Amino acid sequence: MRRGVNRRFWSILGLILLVAAGVRVAYVLGVADGYNRTLFYDAAFYELEARTVAQGRGFVDPFNLLPGRSQELVPAADHPPLTVIVLAPVAALWDSQLPMRWASALAGLGVVALTALLARRVAGDTAGLVAGGIAAIYPFLWVNDGLIMSESFTGVFVVATLLASYDAMRDPSRWWRWLLAGLLGGVAALGRAELVLLAPLVAAGVLVTRRAGPLRTRAVGAAVMVLGVLVALAPWVAHNAARFERTVLLSTNDGLAMVGSNCDPMYRGPGIGLTSITGPPCLPDPPAGDQSVVAAAYRDRALDYMREHAGRVPVVVAARIGRDWGVFRPGDMLEWNEREGRPSWVTVLGSVVYYPLLIGAMVGAVVLWRRRSWVWPLLVPAVVVTTGALLSYGQTRFRTPAEPSLVVLAAVAIVSIPWRRTEPVAAGA
Repeated sequence: MRRGVNRRFWSILGLILLVAAGVRVAYVLGVADGYNRTLFYDAAFYELEARTVAQGRGFVDPFNLLPGRSQELVPAADHPPLTVIVLAPVAALWDSQLPMRWASALAGLGVVALTALLARRVAGDTAGLVAGGIAAIYPFLWVNDGLIMSESFTGVFVVATLLASYDAMRDPSRWWRWLLAGLLGGVAALGRAELVLLAPLVAAGVLVTRRAGPLRTRAVGAAVMVLGVLVALAPWVAHNAARFERTVLLSTNDGLAMVGSNCDPMYRGPGIGLTSITGPPCLPDPPAGDQSVVAAAYRDRALDYMREHAGRVPVVVAARIGRDWGVFRPGDMLEWNEREGRPSWVTVLGSVVYYPLLIGAMVGAVVLWRRRSWVWPLLVPAVVVTTGALLSYGQTRFRTPAEPSLVVLAAVAIVSIPWRRTEPVAAGA
């Protein structure tokens, strides 16, 4: 009987993935590949840097190699390396954006499949299929799959980390399972820097979860998980140590994000909680030195500004978090998402789905808590996303690592609804 149930699950999941593929193919060919090619945003860096790495020039400033520029090979770590590493082989084979978009769409299918498997692990086959179905058509997931950016590639490793963590909890004494979860979490951090918190926060939950066994077993599991993160990050950190004057762990973008978000226009008025990197008054002239020196100077300036305006910081932080989660001035995201290749109609459509999904996720979290299920890993991406907004700024795109968890929790809520009515018992029965 179990074999038949498994066959049914995989058959339906296969159909769901076909639907997901159809949605993504239609979006890439019908919208994304031809959408406003005059826009200039992070996708330009990822594409050009992938081509630079494919040419054997390494991680250097790709804009410096454009026609009319100095052509000097200047070390760069504007973003963590995962997206570029994945796209470099594609860039080596094809001189076109479209194959890069297909690579992102393929990663998006991976997110759908892993989200279904994660929900299945948490709440059974039906929850898995419901989660897979939602992920297949959820606009705030498939819109990323048409872009040459980090969200889809990172999403694969975020969901894989959570799935590996639940698998490790089934037999906490097998340390290699915790190591795998940590390695996957480390790779996720190589996609987006704030995700360096992902696996350690899951590990912290392991320490206080008694169902993971005796304290010694829990401590070993948590420690091995953190070790996995360090192992995954070590090559990139060592590479940066050899080429920058100051310490660069994952990227130099933190300084830019902080200085652009901690200035007068971003502390008051309609721009509160956002960022500006177009020049004064938010972005000062960079000091002399490599990217690590500039990033350190920007961080210091941002922290000085925060200290000088400490009374406004709680309000600004609340605005950033509110923007991340779409509860503060959500209409502003229409323009912001347009700037990054996301048509306004997708933002509107995504929001129509998102708010009910968010409510469902809250209900699902309560359901799992009342069942005494291990819900913490599903909450960790939301904690990471919220933490990432504290020193930088708020934007719906930054919520992407937490979207699969919302889908899983909402699926739990849906399958917990008593759809079948109980027939009344006849008198005298």
